[in-house]
Amino acid sequence: MTANAVPTRRCLARLGLSALASLSLGGCLGGGFGGGLLGDAAGPERQSALDVSPVLLVATTRRPADPAGRPPYFTDQRGRGLAFATLRLAAPDRSLIGKVSSVVTGDWRIAAAPRVVTGPDAATAFAEAALGRDVLIYVHGYRESFETAAVSAAQLSDGIRFRGVSGLFSWPSAGKTFDYGYDRESALWSRDAFEDLLRALATAQGGRIHIVAHSMGTLLTLETLRMLRADAGEAALDRIGAIVLAAPDIDIDLFTNGIERLGTGAQKITVISSTNDRALELSSTIAGGVVRAGAADRSRLEALGVRVADASDYGTGLINHDLFLSNVEVQQVIKRAVARADGR
Repeated sequence: MTANAVPTRRCLARLGLSALASLSLGGCLGGGFGGGLLGDAAGPERQSALDVSPVLLVATTRRPADPAGRPPYFTDQRGRGLAFATLRLAAPDRSLIGKVSSVVTGDWRIAAAPRVVTGPDAATAFAEAALGRDVLIYVHGYRESFETAAVSAAQLSDGIRFRGVSGLFSWPSAGKTFDYGYDRESALWSRDAFEDLLRALATAQGGRIHIVAHSMGTLLTLETLRMLRADAGEAALDRIGAIVLAAPDIDIDLFTNGIERLGTGAQKITVISSTNDRALELSSTIAGGVVRAGAADRSRLEALGVRVADASDYGTGLINHDLFLSNVEVQQVIKRAVARADGR
């Protein structure tokens, strides 16, 4: 979920829906994460590849807007299989005045969608557009529009100064607080399409496929990786580089089963967790009280063989669910995971 809190009767009684929807996901972390996960980050690059060439490759199971290529580009409805789009983005103003005005006008934005491919060729079109380079695919969470997901993908790639191709896998989130059930089913419905995309990328000649998934998007990602290993074997997983699951909104028991089914592929996974993530607390209440993987104790997660960056002691906001986008320290965790997968 991005800027989202799943409502419960207890929460709504205390805050009211309007207050819940307006909560911001602030918070900052002081120092590095425990356990040496952050380590000594490499010197920061001055520019990301996205800043030099602001193009975002998109694979989506959303229905294209009518007319195509115009805002909102893709709707909250389920489409007919996978679609591929090339988005031209407008980069933020890096000047001091621009940084101040961005508080009002926003950061990255979509400038145009000049190319949309639908049907069975969509996954191949994405792989061909990647031109054999490393790819960073962002998978968004609950209550996201297509446009906000695209902006988050740009913020993530630029924030970690990624030097390869920036990508987004967007599934049909309704973008509404009370549509948690619709969003969850839409995410799971998108598994086959996401697997098709990963298989196309794994088959093509090229670099590593890095995946950063957030909240409910981690459920889609973990389920898809299980399917990919079962259908295509270890060779397909070998092309996957870093897998970062930020605040995973997954039942801990389901998460455990999924990790076990990945075998040695679980070693590629880094979990960004927090035991004081209020959004996951609300999600747990909706789910009958079962703890979410993103709010589980660090030791329980590490026992599964994954790396863990525990942000529990550092998130100072009300929700503490979006730190991977807003906080430099968390972005450095992602950057290190990518570098580790590339052997750097």
